[in-house]
Amino acid sequence: MENNTHEYINGIIVEMKDAHLLTTKKVSDKHHTFGDLYLQRTVLFSIICNQNKDIAWKSKKHYDEVNDPMFNGDFVVGLNTPEGIMSYHIKLMYWDLFDVPEIPNAPKYDGYTPDEALLRLRSILPNDNQELSKNLILSKK
Repeated sequence: MENNTHEYINGIIVEMKDAHLLTTKKVSDKHHTFGDLYLQRTVLFSIICNQNKDIAWKSKKHYDEVNDPMFNGDFVVGLNTPEGIMSYHIKLMYWDLFDVPEIPNAPKYDGYTPDEALLRLRSILPNDNQELSKNLILSKK
């Protein structure tokens, strides 16, 4: 396969999703669907947040609800880590999984990348080797 095959396939998925011909929740790698993985992420993040209530929060509104309204049916839940805020949008049906303080508006998104999100999440570990974490995360590419 050529190196750009994944880009071609991703383009098809986006086009079909935008045309309402496909739900990405059912797209699979043969072992898991996106829906399976998002549910697992939701449950795992709820455990992390619930075990770190002193730095966790949830909100039904973005920082600037006027210019950046919340996605329909979602809320934001996050952690104030030593390296910065790390958050996810989660479906409202999972609100009660997160037994953390509710705040009026989520903190302002600072543009962090997926790799930075992983480093921020790792930074809550008391004995995390930040350099090792960084190398592992960056080597995934």
